Amino acid sequence: MRAAVQHEIGQDKLEVLDDVEAVGFGPGRVRIRVRATGLCHSDLSAMSGVLPQPAPFVPGHEGAGEILEVGEGVGHLKAGDRVVVCWLPACGVCPACKRGQTELCLAGFMNAGTPNFKRPGGDVFGFAGTGTFAEEVVVDAGCAVPIPDDVPFDIAALIGCGVTTGLGAALNTADVEAGSSVAVIGCGGVGISAIQGARLRGAAEIVAVDPVASRREAALRFGATQAVSPDELPGAKQSVTAGEGFDYVFEVVGRSATARTAYENTRRGGTLVVVGAGAMDDFLQLNMFELFFDEKRILPSMYGGGDVLRSYERTIALWRAGRIDLESLITHRVPLAEINEALDQMRTGVALRTCIEI
Repeated sequence: MRAAVQHEIGQDKLEVLDDVEAVGFGPGRVRIRVRATGLCHSDLSAMSGVLPQPAPFVPGHEGAGEILEVGEGVGHLKAGDRVVVCWLPACGVCPACKRGQTELCLAGFMNAGTPNFKRPGGDVFGFAGTGTFAEEVVVDAGCAVPIPDDVPFDIAALIGCGVTTGLGAALNTADVEAGSSVAVIGCGGVGISAIQGARLRGAAEIVAVDPVASRREAALRFGATQAVSPDELPGAKQSVTAGEGFDYVFEVVGRSATARTAYENTRRGGTLVVVGAGAMDDFLQLNMFELFFDEKRILPSMYGGGDVLRSYERTIALWRAGRIDLESLITHRVPLAEINEALDQMRTGVALRTCIEI
């Protein structure tokens, strides 16, 4: 089968090969024919080494498709079922799951160390234990979440990561209050979803911050009340909050510099939500006095900060009701053979989300 493979960490191009085989099928596992997958910035971070990932590997973790076959002991799925790939399934029995913090379950991360594919030259891993830049993938049955027939594969793929992460950051983690002021730093697919979440919660002012003009324009269409470049953020802070700072600031870039900017633009007693996935050697510096004196809440948000399956259901319900726009998040479409074009679209910022059609 075909798959896009990165041979070594640090390479900026993928090679589409036709000698890749999905492996690991057996009891408790399912084989999925991938129909659509989104390109998430985390894929680029894994390629560059910002996020830890063994190589060679197949990137992609935001996918949807249909079940080809199920292994022994899988009773809730059957061949032909339409599913979204969940890269962070909950085991249900670990301490995090028992506390109701299923997004902190480590079971899914353990899968990342087991090869999902093989080639004549040896094993190939799948990013985040999945690897959806491939025609087929074999995963634990818990990674395959059934979707209703009226949800297209491309929409379902977005729900598998970016939309769930951004919406959840606003609805679950921040619990944005009606009438509040919000700033979102980084307005790709995840940031735009956070903007939609803040709008759903009734935020009075939503300032989108991004260096790319097309993304700022898109943010206004999705519910931002103002869109500015990073250099213009101080002026927006002054005009919207009289210089006090925003009630909520979402950092959706994954860098200490933008996290520090987000902290400085959060009002005393306000909430900074860290959504972006950054590098292990990139440290955010705060002094002990400001932590004490400002009483700002710093809330990391992992995969939307809530029960993933419930978040999927909520997102589908909101989409059906027309309360959120998911179709317009897909600004570009490319076939798997042109995956490197999608990478360029993400790196330059011209795309909110590129759908890779497989």
